[in-house]
Amino acid sequence: MSVTTIELKANLDKYLLLAATEDVLITQNGKVMAKLSAPFQDRVEIAESLLGVLPQTSTLDEVREERLSEI
Repeated sequence: MSVTTIELKANLDKYLLLAATEDVLITQNGKVMAKLSAPFQDRVEIAESLLGVLPQTSTLDEVREERLSEI
């Protein structure tokens, strides 16, 4: 969703609630100036995208050793 700075100022509470579910782009003179978004939404999406990446037969120690051997 895109909103002007004037509209944002007039209805800040509305857009803060909306930002919990979707990004709100703030425009001024037709240019995007800022973005409101949920602070932890990106972390949740990243964590969900990683589900199923590791084989279920791997142990935490095996994964840790493999990761450290690449350094």
